[in-house]
Amino acid sequence: MSLNHLGQLLAQESMQPVINHLIQLQEFIIARAQQEAGMPGAQLDQLDASISALTKELPPEVNIRFSRLLQKGPLAIVPVVNGVCTACGMTLPVALVHQVHAAEQIYNCPSCARLLFYRASGARNTRKSPRRSEAPKVGIERFSAQSLMITELEGADRDSIIAELCQKMADEGFVDDPVKLQEAALQREAIISTAVENGLAFPHVRSVEGGALTLALGITPKPVKFDPAAGKASTRIVFFMVIPTAASAFYLKLLAGLSQVFQKAENRDKLLEADTPEKLWKALIRTTRLAIQ
Repeated sequence: MSLNHLGQLLAQESMQPVINHLIQLQEFIIARAQQEAGMPGAQLDQLDASISALTKELPPEVNIRFSRLLQKGPLAIVPVVNGVCTACGMTLPVALVHQVHAAEQIYNCPSCARLLFYRASGARNTRKSPRRSEAPKVGIERFSAQSLMITELEGADRDSIIAELCQKMADEGFVDDPVKLQEAALQREAIISTAVENGLAFPHVRSVEGGALTLALGITPKPVKFDPAAGKASTRIVFFMVIPTAASAFYLKLLAGLSQVFQKAENRDKLLEADTPEKLWKALIRTTRLAIQ
């Protein structure tokens, strides 16, 4: 059964509630994958229970199609931004964009087959592409810059730290709306904290279109309680990332690589000892050279 035929069978005044449900379910599934990548061996019972409950509430036909798409990759439903499928980059017919916006049915991308939803607004990545004359960058240098290093975060809690890192990205010309970016990051934190073991945290925002995956790094002067449910303050190293939809699978590999590198105390110490953005940047490059290609 084609997805458009499925949409006709399920057509009603609006399919937006079902679409919202799919988006929420996918966020939980991705959060689970992120927990596995960032903290191998983590207890995932709470996420598994939420995923199971949300899945059972889907119409059976939608659930079948959604599950089949997830078997092909981490994303089954993706936003349409500026008339483009953010997963494969195909420019969609104008009529299809209007239909996706109306949400009277569930539509799929004619190219990659993913389910589509319309997103009106959100922070955008404004990072400029490198000039052809510039030497190609390798490793972590492809995703970050010295200007995105903060050796002494001023924030004393999760929300203020995320706000500071969002503002840093905006000030350096990498994103256009730090307020919307912060809101999206905190919505993600509400699913499950991105703080992991060894004093690390990986707050992030997905579906930030317009540029490449971008990473900022901040160090706190003393441990903070990044996870509100944590027994004590322990986070000191905060990696904040904005991720375009098309880079979602690669992001999980990057997260796993960073987690592996900074499981080692000597690598964490190199970051913590840096007292200037230049030193922090050099320490990040050196410690990740082998793991991040």
